[in-house]
Amino acid sequence: MNLILLGPPGAGKGSQAKSLAIRYGIPQVSTGDILRAAVRDKTGLGVKAKSYMDRGALVPDNLVVEIVAERLKKDDCESGFILDGFPRTIMQAEAVGAMLGALGKKIDRVINLEVAHKEIVKRLSGRRVCRNCGEGYHIIFNPPVDDKKCDKCKGELYQRDDDKEDTIEARLKVYEEQTAPLVDFYKKKGSLVTIDGIGGFQEITEKIVNAVKGK
Repeated sequence: MNLILLGPPGAGKGSQAKSLAIRYGIPQVSTGDILRAAVRDKTGLGVKAKSYMDRGALVPDNLVVEIVAERLKKDDCESGFILDGFPRTIMQAEAVGAMLGALGKKIDRVINLEVAHKEIVKRLSGRRVCRNCGEGYHIIFNPPVDDKKCDKCKGELYQRDDDKEDTIEARLKVYEEQTAPLVDFYKKKGSLVTIDGIGGFQEITEKIVNAVKGK
């Protein structure tokens, strides 16, 4: 079973992908995680990617397509995978479709999580991350005991550049221009299911599971 989770930044794709990966025993393939690791490690790709990510722009297709293609060829993807944050453009969608076709595979279902603009800004701008251990918090939904320190290791909490409000607005504009067209792209292929991304975590998970089952 090969799945794609679509939706704007902050729609909950990453959290749902982790839950589904455990439920189905298939890996979550997150380009966001891959790229952030490259930025942290200051690899050649990471240095190039950071200049785009810091201003809320999409990392160019040629910097991500090859990474994803190599990832999907690994043994743990043989029984399926969940793509989280990829594809982000029509070109990427066509590229992954062609690559999977060459392997005798296809995308079985595309889940599109819909969340209102104001809700996205509230979700993302409230996120904080521990600079030491990487633990995540939210000033409204999951606040730390001390708003400046991590509950686990007492490391400094900070707001990532791409979670600042002006950058969020830029990211949402880019999403509407470059990624939203994927909704029609996959709808025409008959693989798209759109789900309301507002609600309890388990409630949304069950909606996705039912969509995967074809209900």
